[in-house]
Amino acid sequence: MSFDDLSDQLASVVAITVTPFDAGGAIDEKKYAAVVGRMVDGGISVVTPNGNTGEFYALSAAETERALRITVDAVGDRAAVVAGVGHDVATATVAARAADRAGARGIMIHQPVHPYVSPDGWVDYHRAVASSVPELSVVLYVRTPRIGGAQIAALADACPNVVGVKYAVPDPVRFASVARDAGLERLTWVAGLAELSAPGYFAVGATGFTSGLANVAPQLSVQMFNALKAGEFGAAMELWEFVRGFEELRAANESADNVSVVKEALAQLGLCRRDVRPPATVLTETGRTAVGVLLSSWGLL
Repeated sequence: MSFDDLSDQLASVVAITVTPFDAGGAIDEKKYAAVVGRMVDGGISVVTPNGNTGEFYALSAAETERALRITVDAVGDRAAVVAGVGHDVATATVAARAADRAGARGIMIHQPVHPYVSPDGWVDYHRAVASSVPELSVVLYVRTPRIGGAQIAALADACPNVVGVKYAVPDPVRFASVARDAGLERLTWVAGLAELSAPGYFAVGATGFTSGLANVAPQLSVQMFNALKAGEFGAAMELWEFVRGFEELRAANESADNVSVVKEALAQLGLCRRDVRPPATVLTETGRTAVGVLLSSWGLL
């Protein structure tokens, strides 16, 4: 697969998989593979293990590598795997090389977790990681408005394997400016705040969106993408309204229950345990009931 191939595939639903745990707290490999396989069976063509929905920052390096290998094995040649990597430069570089060995098609570099991130330092960080795997496609994950089109363009100039941007700043006007300053046609722009943000971002240039909902109901995410791709915004907004309650539960309280809502839904469907790792917590009984009501309204229970 060439860089262009993955760039084209990113114009789709990019599913961020959960990381199921067993009763002892370890990764439940069988459940993990089943969740991934179900997503791909439902029409998902790009899967990202070790994203935020996968509790990346609560996993050890060994666990992230194992999660990646489970994903690659479960997907086979049916979808592209884009592995989340991050932390310090050395750790991210080791993970990127492991992703290459495991058969991933690309990496998504998490926003650096550091209290002092300068725009130039952001470029240096990503250049170091991207340059360590020149044969792998690279997707940037932008979560701060302090990173603009100039920084993204400079990075793309330095690293031709940078093919896409997952943009997760909740401001479609800012997104429109950044994408055009960096080069709207130069990279694939992915709306990084899931289904609720997708219509607004598609209206100003995005061609794909990320999804945690795809763990639970991949067909809904795919239907919304197909409507947006066809320019059928009325149909897309009907689907937006259909999934709105679920996504608002995930976004509430500064997304405190983002992963917990998805895992609760999977637990009620019998697909994995509801367990999450600190600093996340499982839902209260009220939250569990709310998830159950939504799943019932979708005809899944």
